[in-house]
Amino acid sequence: MIALPIVLGATLEPSLADDKLTELRVGYQKYGTLVLLKANGSLEKRLADEGVKVTWAEFQGGVPLLEALNVGAVDFGTTGDAPPIVAQAAGANFVYVGVEPPAPTGESIIVKEDSPIRSPADLKGKRIASSKGGNVHFLTLSTLSKAGLTSKDVEWSWLFPADARPAFEQGKIDAWAVWDPFLAASQTALKVRVVADGNYSGVANYQFYLATRALAEKHPAVVKILLEEIAKIDQQALKDIDPLVKTLTQTTGINEAAVALALKRLGYGVKPLNAEIIASQQRIADTFYKEGLIPKAIVVKDAVLAAGF
Repeated sequence: MIALPIVLGATLEPSLADDKLTELRVGYQKYGTLVLLKANGSLEKRLADEGVKVTWAEFQGGVPLLEALNVGAVDFGTTGDAPPIVAQAAGANFVYVGVEPPAPTGESIIVKEDSPIRSPADLKGKRIASSKGGNVHFLTLSTLSKAGLTSKDVEWSWLFPADARPAFEQGKIDAWAVWDPFLAASQTALKVRVVADGNYSGVANYQFYLATRALAEKHPAVVKILLEEIAKIDQQALKDIDPLVKTLTQTTGINEAAVALALKRLGYGVKPLNAEIIASQQRIADTFYKEGLIPKAIVVKDAVLAAGF
């Protein structure tokens, strides 16, 4: 394991030019801190003097983003709790470099307002849409377990939001495990009810920042800059979120009400991982292995850049 502490606000050292990095490829999803970082251009400004170009690639979810990181198509990205577990089990050579505070209400299992499903126990025998190996997959497994059910008690439909929402609206699925901003978009546009969220099942829903091991080892100054610029976005969000809502509305095309709802329940305050957060990830890893979702047991700490303890 690499023991490289990330100190926000530290001086840029060594020179990026000496490391001969010419391009930083960042993977992001539909909303969140990295979308805001992309919009304000501050990362490009900080790296331009060092001759480093920043390119961005959008992904539908954390699983495909981690697949891209695994094959070397991106150098840095953000996902929720579960995708890094799947990636580590598949042998992806990445490291966790930072985490935002939990956002347990930023993902939920929803049903239509007139659905007969009133509680998690009512999910038995029902069709649930989820992204396989994603945060909401673990949320659903945890919800079922707390309700005395198992993964075999429901019918799974593995769908990303672009396909899940029309299936949900058309009644082809009974429940939808979905995350922000797609959750917020559905809550502000459709008549839906939340059956369970992270608070019910004890799922933290962290937002992790991940880098290829090569980037972390060879270009620690770049990782430091990334986390510093992310921290500035966090500080702005804690101070006044309204300008960020407007920015994200313009850049994503999602309606302002949905963006505001999603951003207000996101966690802000990037920091290194600590023992509690690593233990939370390990619980997901153990659950996924037990469910046969990953091919081998893993030790999450092996992929943590700066454990913070």
